[in-house]
Amino acid sequence: MQSSKYGTYRVIEPKGVLPQAAKKISNNMDIMDNEILIDVQALNIDSASFTQIENEQGGDVEKIKKRILEIVDERGKMQNPVTGSGGMLIGTVEKVGKNLASKVDIKVGDKIATLVSLSLTPLKIEKIKSIKKEIDRVEIEGKAILFESGIYVKLPEDLSENLALAVLDVAGAPAQTSKMVKPGDSVLVLGAFGKSGTLCSYEAKKRVGPTGKVVGLVAFEKDRDELIKAGFCNEVIMANAVNPTEVLEKALEANDGKEYDISINCVNVPNTEMSTILPVKDEGIAYFFSMATSFTKAALGAEGVGKDVSLYIGNGYTKGHAEIAINELRESSVLRKIFEERYA
Repeated sequence: MQSSKYGTYRVIEPKGVLPQAAKKISNNMDIMDNEILIDVQALNIDSASFTQIENEQGGDVEKIKKRILEIVDERGKMQNPVTGSGGMLIGTVEKVGKNLASKVDIKVGDKIATLVSLSLTPLKIEKIKSIKKEIDRVEIEGKAILFESGIYVKLPEDLSENLALAVLDVAGAPAQTSKMVKPGDSVLVLGAFGKSGTLCSYEAKKRVGPTGKVVGLVAFEKDRDELIKAGFCNEVIMANAVNPTEVLEKALEANDGKEYDISINCVNVPNTEMSTILPVKDEGIAYFFSMATSFTKAALGAEGVGKDVSLYIGNGYTKGHAEIAINELRESSVLRKIFEERYA
């Protein structure tokens, strides 16, 4: 039996919406003929989501485990009810629906990373084996289902599984950066030494060339020192991303008093919308990759300060995004070393 390629038949509540928007979906692991069953090894929880859960549970690992299990039990998927976001997973293909077998380039036994959000992926967790708080990773025994419309990538042989998972989790950010940033642009990256921020800083520096400028914003002195050492930014400033006046002052000072062509938000906490918008010049771009973003606050905030700025939502998918992100690690030994030390 075949279902909609978007998995709409799995929606339990409310009827008529797609799985991502649903409050609850079916995580029955009997697959349709156009679905793929995955034996899951690890979840990479979206940074904004993991931070919210960790703070809510006071950093207690057992309480974090319990909350994740509650969410999946309630919703049939790993979608944080506060942030609305999910993450992604790696696992081994266990079964391919008969109507998909001739259409896909994977087979039983292949290790893959899903490139669609856990917020729409049917998931059943049998056991949480460990939680690695420092990298937002949850190692589990469980199963998941990929719809016909779902995208994925086979794990590259030249990267460890953990390294590939870390990079692919945020692949959309550097790929979108590669499309937006042009030679000569001035670019501000908020959260410039986080997982997505590091990749965006590297990609932006490559794209602006010798006539452009990349300024990274971080919250901690250690991150500033490491980012300066990496060489991915022309300048690095320290500021509180939830304080837009502080960010504006320091960001403009770092750019010779001029507003920016593009700002890229890679932070994982709420209320950073205006810190992203204020430093951008009229007809510039504010790109929000952070899933902690309120797009209502961004739109109304830009209007409220009279900023004619294009607001971009951080779509986690763009053509070739997995290849772009992975190739960054292949291009730069410095970038690869940073990711290996953090995530491998």
